Amino acid sequence: MEYRYEINTPLGIITLIEKLKKISHICYGVKQEFLQIRIQKTPLLELTEIQLLEYFEGKRQNFLLPLLLEGTTFQIKVWEALQNIPYGKTKTYGQIAKEIGCDKAVRAVGNANHNNPVAIVVPCHRVIGANGKLAGYNGGLKKKEFLLKLEKAL
Repeated sequence: MEYRYEINTPLGIITLIEKLKKISHICYGVKQEFLQIRIQKTPLLELTEIQLLEYFEGKRQNFLLPLLLEGTTFQIKVWEALQNIPYGKTKTYGQIAKEIGCDKAVRAVGNANHNNPVAIVVPCHRVIGANGKLAGYNGGLKKKEFLLKLEKAL
């Protein structure tokens, strides 16, 4: 069973999706692809909302949520590596590529970041360019900058 719930945040509406009693998506806005999923505030979606709002208030640095990460083996490796970037810190795409044993796969790491289904909780916003500048973010660079400033990583 899948459930959808939308919450208001400082970055606008964020859509939460629960699938198989795990969080499968946290995305900005209301996505057409999720409109057929039933809206219901389940206990897990409520917990996710609470933790995200605590994060935005500066009261939470780590999320304690069961995640359902569906993607290629490579994408899942990248998303798992992202979860090891501490709050308030950043890494480059090249550092992530090295960590997962694919030194030359910098662009592929960027692509996996772009396709991260669980924004904020899987912190792809903490990945920056080798030159120290902000590079692509599925939610847009303004949102990435907001999140890094919130975490005082900028």
